Amino acid sequence: MSEFKQITGTEGLEKIGDLISDIRMAMLTTLCEDGTIDSRPMATQNTKFDGTVWFLTAKDTGKVREIQNDSHVSLIYADPGKAKYVTVKGQAFVSNDRQKIKELWNPMYQAWFHEGVDDPQINVLRVDVAEADYWEASSSAIVRSIKYLAATVTKGKVDVGEHGKALV
Repeated sequence: MSEFKQITGTEGLEKIGDLISDIRMAMLTTLCEDGTIDSRPMATQNTKFDGTVWFLTAKDTGKVREIQNDSHVSLIYADPGKAKYVTVKGQAFVSNDRQKIKELWNPMYQAWFHEGVDDPQINVLRVDVAEADYWEASSSAIVRSIKYLAATVTKGKVDVGEHGKALV
C-alpha cells in the first residue's frame, strides 16, 4: 500500500461517498448487552452521501434494542472485485419518521413489510458518520496482480493502492 492518508471536511465526505456509492450492502455492527458485538447485512439507501447513511428496519429487532443501549456503530462495506474496503464509524438513531420512510421506500421492501410503506413495524435507521478507514487499489485486476507481484519482488517498494482515514 501507499503512504497512509488522512483527509477531512468536504474532501473526506466526498472520498467516503465515492467509495461506498456503488456498494449496496453494508454489515451493520452493534454492541450487545453482554459486551459482544453483532453484525448483520443492511441494504444502504440510494441517496447522495452527505455524512449520513440511511436504512429501513423493523422496530422490534435486536439491532434496534442494541442501538438504544449504545448508539455507536460501524458499517463495513466491501467490493472485492474493485478492491475497495471501507469501515465507517458513527452514531445510529432510530425513529418512526413517516415522511422519511416514504422518501426511502421502494417496492423491494414489500418482502419484509407486508403492509407496504404504511406498515407500523417500519423504522428509519440513521447513521451519522464521524470517520471512515479505507483501503483501495484503483487499478484493474490485471494491473493489481502485476503490482502485487512487483511488490513481492521489491519487498513492498511498489505502490499497490491507497489506505487512509476520512474524517467528517
